[in-house]
Amino acid sequence: MAPEFQLQAPLNARRIVVAMSGGVDSSVVAALAARTGAETIGVTLQLYDHGAAVGRTGSCCAGQDIRDARAVADKLGIAHYVFDHESSFRTSVIDDFANEYMAGRTPIPCVKCNMGVKFTDLFRLAKDLGADCLATGHYVRRVEGAAGAELHRAADPARDQSYFLFATTQDQLDYLRFPLGGMPKPQVREIAAELGLGVALKPDSQDICFVPDGDYAKVVRKVRPDADTAGEIVDLAGNVLGMHKGFIHFTVGQRRGLEIGGQAEPLYVIRLDAPSRRVIVGPRRALAVASARISGLNWIGGDHQGPLTAKVRSLAKPVPARLDGDRVVFDAPEYGVAPGQAAVFYAGDRVLGGGWIEETQAAELIAAA
Repeated sequence: MAPEFQLQAPLNARRIVVAMSGGVDSSVVAALAARTGAETIGVTLQLYDHGAAVGRTGSCCAGQDIRDARAVADKLGIAHYVFDHESSFRTSVIDDFANEYMAGRTPIPCVKCNMGVKFTDLFRLAKDLGADCLATGHYVRRVEGAAGAELHRAADPARDQSYFLFATTQDQLDYLRFPLGGMPKPQVREIAAELGLGVALKPDSQDICFVPDGDYAKVVRKVRPDADTAGEIVDLAGNVLGMHKGFIHFTVGQRRGLEIGGQAEPLYVIRLDAPSRRVIVGPRRALAVASARISGLNWIGGDHQGPLTAKVRSLAKPVPARLDGDRVVFDAPEYGVAPGQAAVFYAGDRVLGGGWIEETQAAELIAAA
């Protein structure tokens, strides 16, 4: 049996807007919202050109996904609206994705999407529709704390999406609801099957929804024709070891695909120098980072002053760290810290906030000082 919709305050909601991407998660949220008896409105943002999106799989908010969302809304007997946000998505997410790669950074388009079209724009739409709250299918938990709403990791660690939501503001968190945060994915699919929703077995969307075939280099080339500009591969001393075919083929920590032979030990991408078009490589120990400068810190942790942990990649484990001004300082050297990624801070399961990694300080340099 499906659980009750965890609406929390306001308990007497008369109207709920649900962000419907066409997948099983948001469809179940819509079903749970409708069960409360409140007027439920499904909203889908069209993020791709309709013609190009038809038949696209492994994405979200594309042609087939819009049709799936509408079919679910029809079965639930709720209103469903589609809003064209292609231009906004292209500018704030796709163009930014390409430009970040060309600047030698490793972008996280899912965060930029949540910061813009998925939360900011949907937040405004839901308010305009007179909704008491906006519900989404994200796997995070909204917990009412002593000082107000808090953002917590999902109960299922394998599904947790809190890293991608660090930029959520307190005003947004007060208004948002995440009914799936306490459930494992199999249970969500079971609910969809019980309710006879056609998306019950639909595959999950890809990590980068606008690159369903995995060829992100093709997307970057379309936005930046100079993406394949060649350059040198050099070691930490500046010695040229080979040539590369463009920044878009490399990220910090990468080992495969360097095509450099005859080295005494395995080499990894240590950093990318955009002005010189150089890829700097070195041994794994050179990847160890002692601290990182961050920008755009978004803090939703209230007056928390105690110990915290930091997560620097979506698949990384949070590690003990501390905030020192605009720097995150790790208790022990951390690996795979890349400019363009985010440093997200936690106190236990609670998300305290996060910011963008701008530059790193190598642990080797501190040890040598």
